[in-house]
Amino acid sequence: MIFKKLEVGPFATNCYIIGSESSCQGIIIDPGDEAKRILNEARDLDIKIIVLTHGHSDHTAAIKELKKAITLSVAIHTDDVNILKQRLLGMFMGTSFQTPPPPDRLLNDGDIVSVRSLQLKVIHTPGHSRGSICLLGDGILFSGDTLFNCGVGRSDLPGSGGNHQQLIESIRNRLLVLDDDTKVYPGHGPETTIGTERRGNPFLV
Repeated sequence: MIFKKLEVGPFATNCYIIGSESSCQGIIIDPGDEAKRILNEARDLDIKIIVLTHGHSDHTAAIKELKKAITLSVAIHTDDVNILKQRLLGMFMGTSFQTPPPPDRLLNDGDIVSVRSLQLKVIHTPGHSRGSICLLGDGILFSGDTLFNCGVGRSDLPGSGGNHQQLIESIRNRLLVLDDDTKVYPGHGPETTIGTERRGNPFLV
């Protein structure tokens, strides 16, 4: 699998570019800013889809420019569609806000996002927002702002439908059941593993 991680924007959001080595087709996860840089890093791939782990502007700000540059679709969980339009939330977070185009695909728990041999399973993990998702591949998990290295996502952003107890339940019931050696690539900060977080995350003890 082709794999690239970029830290973009004022919140150092992790944007991931992954691709199939056999077909050179790819997926962008959470393009939070710096569209030109993302395009440059993805120049050797035929990007088919952007997948959003949730709708907050620090994970979505580059969508409009990316869609102008290349033909691709955008996918987000059905419960987070309205967050894409929330100008007030973007201002609250201190990010420049451009209303992204409407999504092309609405995701639900258990859906598969695929480009040729590359497949990601959607795991609905509400708590950070109503429609937060994680994406499970072969031994890897893109956890968005649900689970971090020794941390968890916040649940107090206005208009997001966040709930801390629901967030913790999502992590315990949907993520900690995965194999210990599953690598976790979060929306911010360094990578970790499910086993490391099960044993040492202070929010989960």
